[in-house]
Parts: sequence; C-alpha cells; structure tokens
Amino acid sequence: MSRLELKNLNKTFTPKVIPVKDISLAVEDGEVLSLLGPSGCGKSTILRMIAGLEQPTRGQVLIGDRDVTFKRPGDRNIAMVFQSYALYPHLNVRENLRAGLKLKKVPTDEIEKRITEVSGILGLDDLMQRKPGQLSGGQRQRVAVGRALVRRSDVFLLDEPLSNLDALLREHVRADLKQIFSVQKAPVVYVTHDQTEAMTLSTRVAVLNNGYLQQLDAPERIYDRPANQFVAGFVGSPQMNLLTLPCQGNYALLGDFKIRLPDLPTVPPQIVLGLRPEHLQLAETEAAATVKGGVFLVENLGMHNLVSIKVANAQSDPIILRTLLPPEHWSNRELAFTIPPNETHWFDVQSGDSLVRRS
Repeated sequence: MSRLELKNLNKTFTPKVIPVKDISLAVEDGEVLSLLGPSGCGKSTILRMIAGLEQPTRGQVLIGDRDVTFKRPGDRNIAMVFQSYALYPHLNVRENLRAGLKLKKVPTDEIEKRITEVSGILGLDDLMQRKPGQLSGGQRQRVAVGRALVRRSDVFLLDEPLSNLDALLREHVRADLKQIFSVQKAPVVYVTHDQTEAMTLSTRVAVLNNGYLQQLDAPERIYDRPANQFVAGFVGSPQMNLLTLPCQGNYALLGDFKIRLPDLPTVPPQIVLGLRPEHLQLAETEAAATVKGGVFLVENLGMHNLVSIKVANAQSDPIILRTLLPPEHWSNRELAFTIPPNETHWFDVQSGDSLVRRS
C-alpha cells in the first residue's frame, strides 16, 4: 500500500477564482481522510487533482515514492467512486465488477478470486445476475464501491457517494462503508459536505473553507477543540451558539451574567463566545450566577427539543441562545441556565481564531 501526500497544492482558474490555496496534507495506509466543507470550498477540486482529472497550478501529488502530479489518471493506480453510480447499464453486477480488471488484462482466475472476496464483503452474492436497473440505490452504490475495491488500488477516492440516497438508506450504506474501510489498508480520501459522514467514517477530517485548510485533526478534536470560529460553527448539529459579547474587566457580559474570560495577553473590547447547545445546563436554583431568558421557539427533534431563548437584559441587539432539553422542561416560558466553564470556546472577533488552545 502507499502513502498519499499533497504538497502546497494550488489550483487557479482565473486571478479571482482560486478554489485550492496551498493545501498540504498526508494520508497514511489504512487511514480515512474526509475533506469536509460547504459547496465551493475546494474539496472536489482537490480530489480531481489527486485523480489526475485536473492539473494543479502549483504543488505536488505523491503516491508512495512516486510523483504523479502530471501523470494520466490511468497511470496512478487509483480507484474512484463518483456521486453518480456510473455503472454499465447493459451489464450485470458480476460483469460490472469484472470490466475494469479485464481492461487491465488481469488473469481470469485472479479476477474471479477478487470478485468473490469483494462480493462477500459487500453482500452482493445474491445480486450477481442483476443489472443496475434491477437494483436499489443502496445496492447500486455498493456495486460502485465494489468495482473500486476489486482493483486493489494504491489510493481510494470517494466523491460524495451517498448524496443521491435518501436519509434512511444513507445511514445503512454509511455503516457498510465503515466496515469496508476497516478491512482494507489503502489510503482513502472521502469528499463530503455532510458532517455526520465525515465524523463517523473518518480517521481524520480536513475542514476546508474558501480554498484554505481550516483544521486537520481527529473527528473528536474537530468537535471539541475547533481551531477557529468557522470550524466551530460548521461542525456540530445543532450548530454551536456563537455570541459576540462586550468585555468588562476580566469578564464577558451575557445579559446580567458575567462569564470569566480565559487568560489573555490583553482583554479585547469584544469577544466571541462559543457554546454548544447540549452543554448549557438548567439552573437548579434561581441563583444570581445564571443566564435567564424567555422561550420564543421550540423545535421537536424527537428525544430532545431544540429551544431558542432570548437572553434577558442583553446589552445590545437581542441575543439568542439555543439549547437541547428533554420534552418535559420546555413548557416553562422563562428558563435559567448555568454555563460550565470547561465547555466554553473563545474566538477573536476579527480573525475568528480560537483564543484558547486546549490540550
């Protein structure tokens, strides 16, 4: 197997259109790296440059010890699964799995051996004689993944492979993919805008925005220790509360509640406080050290309600906090909360960078 490495990768279409800006990262054997970000952040362009479908303006693509930056896609020994299934409609499942290997002139007995192995992993044994039109969306996607796996490539690339599936089917196929990735050892690069896919499937996540790499880390660190305000707001559902608050002395002011600031070289006039909805805690008593507010919106999420609260006595424009509560707690129109100090995130108002680096 081979390590994948990108060195200072850049893609420029016009002086004003630069979808990828000096991206450097590596994907080790057996690692699943998700490229996560909103539409237009550059993730698919990076994947296409790895595949050889786009040429970089600057930088290198290395697979193992080979520089493949300007090699043709067929000379890179990669396998790619597209957003569309891209199956041959006139061929059955077995023939679709076999097609790429026949073009590479792999011996027949080796082809059958690989198909048998992959079919067992993906649960395709009972579908071998069916054509794509006779398969469900999830089955077709498994065949598309199988066609990539039989090639035993140095690198696997997946470009939003679940986006065409409905929510329930997406959950099932996502579980299938996680099992598949765990048994193969080649580097996997998975492009998605769906944070659930990225967090559940990945060894590491690269969060991208506007062509720049915002943070490259393990999923749990992306969630618990966001490097900046963009990562904090993009990763997490419901979205993190991000509040711009005035500072007074060593405190940030949230309504009548003072929140002690972290140790900073200088105290800014304003600061951005990040609080995940699940970390706000209902106050057990009406103590002074609580955030109080009125409920004005309740969204039923099943096990929890997402409750929006307008903070009382806010110093500026209305401040809205969202929190997750069991259904029995939201009936009160006025609520009081405490904020656990170890669950706060602090960001610079101008740069958006985190002001506290957690270990």
